[in-house]
Amino acid sequence: MRLLLVEDDNHVAAALSAILARHGFDVTHARSGEEALRALVPEGPGFGVVLLDLGLPDQDGYEVCGKIRKRTSTPVIMVTARSDVRSRIHGLNLGADDYVVKPYDTGELLARIHAVSRRTVHEATATSGDSALRLGPVHIELPTRQVTVDGTVIQLTRKEFDLLALLAQRPGVVFRREQIISEVWRTSWEGTGRTLEVHVASLRAKLRMPALIETVRGVGYRLVAPAA
Repeated sequence: MRLLLVEDDNHVAAALSAILARHGFDVTHARSGEEALRALVPEGPGFGVVLLDLGLPDQDGYEVCGKIRKRTSTPVIMVTARSDVRSRIHGLNLGADDYVVKPYDTGELLARIHAVSRRTVHEATATSGDSALRLGPVHIELPTRQVTVDGTVIQLTRKEFDLLALLAQRPGVVFRREQIISEVWRTSWEGTGRTLEVHVASLRAKLRMPALIETVRGVGYRLVAPAA
């Protein structure tokens, strides 16, 4: 997932960027409000989430949030030391999707990033009414839970289908093991890790596309969209 980090403190940005990169994020760092707005142009790379610090040198972070919301629907998470309820309400009213108060736990921040990202995907799917996912020769029919490769139906178990559909919703995005277990098995990571590995291996074999699901060592898995 591409993430735009708007933070004027280079030391903070470097440390956070390193953590985010280890969890599969492609981070672009903007040091001011104007730099962030220049990155959020239609012909730009496109971002899954904007992580917006409010203490910026050129503009108030709230003002930047309002401008971002006028030009894109990209989820915005405000990061600030302002912990009072009025500040949170103001940020949310301006269009922020979440609000994280410093100092924060890194695990919580990562969970919030994934949460707003999932909500956005689900909302986009519901709005578009798209009932199928097409990834090169792979065709996934969500309502009928049918998967075909080059027109041939592939018999998958319930969990295999759920796993494939989850990864296929965001090709190229790294899903953490804990996140996959929570989404597909509706349980915690403990004792389920080996089950996930077995299901990934089974999917690769059944689809006869070993490179389709890539292992990101120490993090999780991502789906690599094949050529059409």
